Amino acid sequence: MDVRTRRHRAALFLYMLVTGISLASWVARTPAVRDGLDVSTGTMGLVLFGLSTGSMAGVVTSGGLVRRWGGRPVIGIGSALMAAGVAAVAGAVTASLTPGVFGGLALFGAGIGLSEIAVNIEGAAVERAVGRPVLPVLHGCFSLGTVVGALVGMVMTAVPVPVGPHLLAVSLVTAAACVWAVRTIPPGTGRDAAPAPAPAHTPGARAGGVRDRLRVWRDGRLVLIGLIVLAMAFAEGAAGDWLPLLMVDGHDTSATAGSLTYLAFAAAMTAGRFAGGPLLERFGRVHVVRTSALVAAAGVAVVVFSPSAVAAGAAVVLWGLGAALGFPVVISAAGEHPADAAARVSAVATAGYCAFLVGPPFLGFLADHLGLREAMVVVLVLLAASSFLTPALRPAPAQPAPDAARTPGAPKAPESGVSR
Repeated sequence: MDVRTRRHRAALFLYMLVTGISLASWVARTPAVRDGLDVSTGTMGLVLFGLSTGSMAGVVTSGGLVRRWGGRPVIGIGSALMAAGVAAVAGAVTASLTPGVFGGLALFGAGIGLSEIAVNIEGAAVERAVGRPVLPVLHGCFSLGTVVGALVGMVMTAVPVPVGPHLLAVSLVTAAACVWAVRTIPPGTGRDAAPAPAPAHTPGARAGGVRDRLRVWRDGRLVLIGLIVLAMAFAEGAAGDWLPLLMVDGHDTSATAGSLTYLAFAAAMTAGRFAGGPLLERFGRVHVVRTSALVAAAGVAVVVFSPSAVAAGAAVVLWGLGAALGFPVVISAAGEHPADAAARVSAVATAGYCAFLVGPPFLGFLADHLGLREAMVVVLVLLAASSFLTPALRPAPAQPAPDAARTPGAPKAPESGVSR
């Protein structure tokens, strides 16, 4: 691996680390935020919808921006929005302004949505360049960040330190780290080559238009891959949004114990992702993702149906281990195409982030009628169903690509041993 690729990889790892720290810092303080705002669980679902709204705005625009400008400027804009959003949430919580928290989360979500689609495109390019798994470790850095953020959040909750100063400090750390990371990422990755101009009267013919973005979904294999990522990302996002409150409200634990449970989930995710490379090389994607889905489903089942808070807390480890590899492995599978790798990664990552960020807030509305534990049955059903779709993760037949179709910055396909 040359120095340029090594620095590129390091910048992506750092970016994902601070993103995880930022998100977990918010999640770990959600019980304190709810109490400070004096709102119900259903209203917290509406507040969380700010994160989802911003994320969707970022997600649906990110792929087109990357194809036009490349990943680096998109990640730069996302970084600025993410840091500003966390700072805005800190100020709104201090002033007990529920709409302000919603707005801050919308900015934060827009930053995540914009930048993480681009980061996954960058990571897939690095993976293809080095010829071995990179995306599991990349997402492992995000999970490591959630461990750090959850651990600090638990300490801040126990001391206690007010939410506002805590999140403001997180915002400053995020901004400083992202400045270095963005400057280190090379330009041009994922940017389309300039196409021949299309007739002005042809609907959707413009490069990067809606039809161009949707055409990759004509591939039935990619549709199945998208369904898998929906289930796996939803399982991860449900824990990220609701796990502390699930333990506090569903199993009558303290707020500190709720933060500790989320820390256990994040630690399990981290361990699973850093161990993922050797497992994928030995057993292949199909077996690893199928087993992961079933392990996560078992963990969710215990959390939902066990009357014991201790058993539920222990089962969170299974939930985290099972959910760890789903998203990065599916993104890797989507990127196996000689000409459309960036477009396919963007499409599948968008589907995953929709599930990760938009799906879980609706569990809050369902919880108002059924209870939070019962609402998690939706997660259990999706995980079980996804285990039957994993044959779609087998490598697609090799297809030679014309040189003109290659994306600037898109490297060679990985070795076959990596892509099983």
